[in-house]
Amino acid sequence: MADTYDADAASPSLPPMLLGTYTPKMDSKGRLALPAKFRAQLGQGLVMARGQERCVSLLPTDEFRRMAVRIQHTSMGDKSARDYLRVFLSGAVDQVPDKQGRILVPPMLRSYARLTGPVVVIGVGTRAEIWDQDSWTAYLESKEQGYADIADDVLPAVDC
Repeated sequence: MADTYDADAASPSLPPMLLGTYTPKMDSKGRLALPAKFRAQLGQGLVMARGQERCVSLLPTDEFRRMAVRIQHTSMGDKSARDYLRVFLSGAVDQVPDKQGRILVPPMLRSYARLTGPVVVIGVGTRAEIWDQDSWTAYLESKEQGYADIADDVLPAVDC
């Protein structure tokens, strides 16, 4: 019997699978409603942290812990890992969405990701990212040709 994965149901044995692109409104206080499809998968709590390319990463607490532990195992002897861990953890904030499914993006993370206007929330597998809408559009446009060009290198051969 083949294993199946229901992307809408959280599974204790599998990490969440966050997919799609959403455009929630962020209010002047930095609150935004998480996409409904993400709420159950992110669980009762999540961690926000600096992401790469000036976005805010949203990780389920278990996934954040898994990542932090993996980085910490290499950090003592690897300067790059120590540097990354310092920046990553110093900008991390744990949150529990309110009853409406909203989270508060702290001013420090809003500033880092330049979240001053419309935002985009994207699913990136085991995490979500919050982007400034213009930055996301520019990033996506700059990567679209490369996406097609590197598909053969990135995707493993799949027998159907």
